[in-house]
Amino acid sequence: MKTSELSRLSNANISSTMNQQSNASRTIFQRIIDREIPAKIEYEDEWCMVIHDIQPQAPVHLLIVPKRVIARVADASAADEGLLGHLIVTAGMVAKKLNLERGFRLVINNGPDACESVPHVHVHLLAKRQMGWPPG
Repeated sequence: MKTSELSRLSNANISSTMNQQSNASRTIFQRIIDREIPAKIEYEDEWCMVIHDIQPQAPVHLLIVPKRVIARVADASAADEGLLGHLIVTAGMVAKKLNLERGFRLVINNGPDACESVPHVHVHLLAKRQMGWPPG
């Protein structure tokens, strides 16, 4: 093999390895937002995406996911206030669009005791079933 071919193959392997490492460090939500993983999208704007949960816990179970990663609410700062508020307003708008007038529940999990499964803040919108109280 010529040196130029070895160099090209080596660079391709390095690039492939870097992409694999990059994908490994990105959350599933980042990969959905980037359209690398398919999802049923209910709504999208410049700040967030609303997708159907693949393991629904209610007849309607949507996830409102910010496009900018905030690992969890406990890691949020004052600079995240507008984005976090936008998630709640978006949940209300989508609920109205889906005629969820009988009610819906919003849930944000933070940490292992709250069953946080993806380190990327997201709001669960659950509806179309009677919710219990207290939750959990």
